[in-house]
Amino acid sequence: MRRFLFSIGIFLLLIAPAAAFQGDPALATAQPAQSPTAAGAAPTASVATAAAPAPRAGAYRINAGDELEIYVWGEERLQRQVKVLPDGTIAFPLVGKIVAQGYLPSEVEAMITNGLRDQYRGQVPQVTVSVAQPSGMQFSVMGRVRSPGTFTPGRYVNVLEALSMAGGPSEFANLDNVLIIRKSGDELRTMRVRLAPLFKMGGDSSDIARANILRIETGDTVIVP
Repeated sequence: MRRFLFSIGIFLLLIAPAAAFQGDPALATAQPAQSPTAAGAAPTASVATAAAPAPRAGAYRINAGDELEIYVWGEERLQRQVKVLPDGTIAFPLVGKIVAQGYLPSEVEAMITNGLRDQYRGQVPQVTVSVAQPSGMQFSVMGRVRSPGTFTPGRYVNVLEALSMAGGPSEFANLDNVLIIRKSGDELRTMRVRLAPLFKMGGDSSDIARANILRIETGDTVIVP
């Protein structure tokens, strides 16, 4: 009988640590946690919180008068070469009228894609919009320059490049009082530019900052008194 009780006591001593470990929450949480990836769960995605890339500096925005090439891949019937109308719009099959003026080509691509969603059960084919002829980007240079006129550079230029396209300033040009007249809706804005420091003898790099070299926008008029 004593031997039997002794055996029971030994057995209880052996199983007590294991039972205490399984039932003690503090001991259970002391185990290293298994990573979601190791457990088979999908890792948390960070794409949803990532900001959309900003357009690069100087990216071309569509103007009235520009000629656009539009392709919907795999759909020959939806490939078009269209001209942006004076009111800034284009017409596209199955979508209708789209305001394109002032937008990036990639933004017009998104507008067309959204307009075509009802026409497809699955994913809309890739839409590509490119500016074939940026003829809507125009500005004028008047006053004391060698070749005044209206220019279509096909890209963004600054006021110094605009004067170069007009043949440069004439002999008695007042480069301390160059004016840029810009349309802003129904209003006109006037900006003053000082270019004289750039043309003086012995000028240095600090003169560039003082010159206030502005970028020319479509429809601008540069006046050199």
